[in-house]
Amino acid sequence: MTDGMLFITQLVTFQIIFSQVETLGTWGQGEMLIFIGTFSMINGISMVICFFGVVEIPNKITSGDLDLYLTKPGSPLLRLTFENVNPGSAPLLILSGLIIAYGVQVAGVELSAALILGYSVLVLLMTLLFYDVELIIRILPFFFLGTSNMQNIEANLLELNFRVPGIIYEGLFKVIFFFIVPYGIMATVPTQFITRSLTTGWLLQALGVVVFFTGFALWFWRFGLRHYKSASS
Repeated sequence: MTDGMLFITQLVTFQIIFSQVETLGTWGQGEMLIFIGTFSMINGISMVICFFGVVEIPNKITSGDLDLYLTKPGSPLLRLTFENVNPGSAPLLILSGLIIAYGVQVAGVELSAALILGYSVLVLLMTLLFYDVELIIRILPFFFLGTSNMQNIEANLLELNFRVPGIIYEGLFKVIFFFIVPYGIMATVPTQFITRSLTTGWLLQALGVVVFFTGFALWFWRFGLRHYKSASS
C-alpha cells in the first residue's frame, strides 16, 4: 500500500508541476518521468527483496527475538534482511518500468546496450544505498528505546525526495540530501546517466557515497551487536 501511494504521489506531483512550467531546473518532462520511474523502481526492488525484513529489526532488538538469529549459523543480518521477501510488490516494478520507458521516449533518448547496462547497474547500486539508510536507522534501537520519531523523519524525507529531483538542491540542502541523508542522489544519478548528463566527477562522488554508506552500515551493525542486551542476559 505504501509503495503504491508513493508512486501515485509522484505522478500527481508531476502533473501539478508541469501544468505550470515546462522545465524543472534543467530537466524537462522526459527527465522527470524517468526520475519518477527510477525512484519507484528503487523503492519497488527494496519492497520485494528486503524492506519487510529490515523494518522488523527494531522489534527484534527490543523484544529480544534477535537472540534466535544470533544462535543460528551464518550471518544474522542476512537472515533478517531477506527473511520476508514480498513478491506482492512486484507489480510496482512493472509500472515503474513503463514510466521509465515512456520518459525515455519523451526525452528523446537514443538507447544503447551500454547505456541500459550502466543505468541498470546504477539503479542496483542506489537500491543498495537505499537499503543502507534503512538499515542504519533501524540499528538505532541497539542504543535508544524510542526511535519512532526518527522513522517518522525518514518517511517525511523520503516523501520529499520522491517529489524533488536532486538537481534542484543547492548549498546546505545539497550537502544534507547528497552526503548525510543521500535520498537526493538515488534516482537523480541514474536519470542523469541515461540522459547523458552525468559528469564523470559526479559519478565518482556518487559511487563514493554508496561505498561509504555500505561500509558504515555494516560497521554500525557490528557495533550495535556489541551493545545488544540479550533477553537471556
